[in-house]
Amino acid sequence: MIIDIHCHYTTEPAALHAFRDKQLAGLADAMRKPAATSLAELGISDEMIVASVAPQLKFQRERGCDLTIFSPRAAGMAHHVGTEATSQQWTRISNDLIHRLCTLLPDNFAGVGQLPQHPGAPIELCLPELDRIVNELGFVGVNLNPDPSGGRWTGPPLTDRYWYPLYERLVALDVPAMVHVSSSCNPNFHHTMAHYLNADTTAFVQLLQKNLFADFPTLKFVIPHGGGAVPFHWGRYRGFGVDQQKPELVATLMKNVFFDTCVYHLPGIRLLTEVVPIDNILFASEMIGAVKGIDPHTGHHFDDTKRYLDQVQGLDEASRFKIFEGNARRVYPRLDALLTRRGHLNRMQP
Repeated sequence: MIIDIHCHYTTEPAALHAFRDKQLAGLADAMRKPAATSLAELGISDEMIVASVAPQLKFQRERGCDLTIFSPRAAGMAHHVGTEATSQQWTRISNDLIHRLCTLLPDNFAGVGQLPQHPGAPIELCLPELDRIVNELGFVGVNLNPDPSGGRWTGPPLTDRYWYPLYERLVALDVPAMVHVSSSCNPNFHHTMAHYLNADTTAFVQLLQKNLFADFPTLKFVIPHGGGAVPFHWGRYRGFGVDQQKPELVATLMKNVFFDTCVYHLPGIRLLTEVVPIDNILFASEMIGAVKGIDPHTGHHFDDTKRYLDQVQGLDEASRFKIFEGNARRVYPRLDALLTRRGHLNRMQP
């Protein structure tokens, strides 16, 4: 199978955006609050939902992808906007929409949810929604925003005990977290071109600085967008470990940390596969996401990342299987169980 582990719902029905506009307008004027309080009240039909993902289904067919792990629009999470109550309501509706889509098209999509984070709010407030999306909606993972302040970075690092209640629940549920920021309110950092990649790199470095996985040996993080700057500066991070008299620091960290292939040119994908252990690379395209256009040099979409992997020489059949399917099923155990129930056996299992 070809499993794309990182795509966002960026073609949502217009009614969802209308609700969000009213929700945020209601913060300034209570008279402008939306009458709807749940997804069922937004008037979004099944036909609207299926039509909204026609572009994704087209790309799946054309690019040979079998299953897409789908989550709410990353920039749309906007945890720094509104109140904690606003985030709770918006998160529930966004996750319910993902669940409804995955119910309508179960062979094409598997769900990953967002959390109702809010700057300064106790992380424990996110646990009920995490339980709901996994136990009731059948989601296979969750997106975790390491900077809910939206580019201000006012919260604690990922290794701080502030996050421990969430990590305990992730371990208990056996689901990984993709470390993914949302929109940026800091004009110095464009959200997709800078803030996302900065956060990927920052998260990795935070994990280097403290042995979080001594406390959570089975916790799994996926760092998207190829790991930000990490593969290019792999020697710098290995050198940091040597300087700290921990020469295997990076190797130890990679027992719990994984990167995806949302890198939009062949040299970048080649570097990723040459530097990062194959066991830590999961296929992803982020379609339809940060880069939607066609590369004039190749005539193909920038985000058609499978094409790059197909061109990388030196990847044997076993490595390609790991990148396209095996690693995803290992990192996302609930996805593996879901596929097994559907008759897709895992070749990596003994």
